[in-house]
Amino acid sequence: MEDREQYVRYRQDRVVLAAVGARLDPQVSRIEVRLPRSVAESAVAAWDREELGRVGEESREECELRDDAAELAFIGLAISSRGVWDAEEVVVDLDVVQIAPALRAAR
Repeated sequence: MEDREQYVRYRQDRVVLAAVGARLDPQVSRIEVRLPRSVAESAVAAWDREELGRVGEESREECELRDDAAELAFIGLAISSRGVWDAEEVVVDLDVVQIAPALRAAR
């Protein structure tokens, strides 16, 4: 049982992380970003795409890939609903929870 004690600490860390998030939430909201047209169009295409197959058993990597694709689709939804096309770019305000996965994927 000793080797599982770290999970008690991790649960406590999650409570503190949630407290940090509760304080940050009212301080940060949407951020206006500019995206190249080709990237924005690909995000919108991800939103418009219909995934007809059921999700079966997945590896961890496959699950993470599907989650990232969903995050891209939500950015595509934001672009579709409130994006302003400006020549070769789109200007859209994204919620920080939409920006974070994109930043993680870029790393």
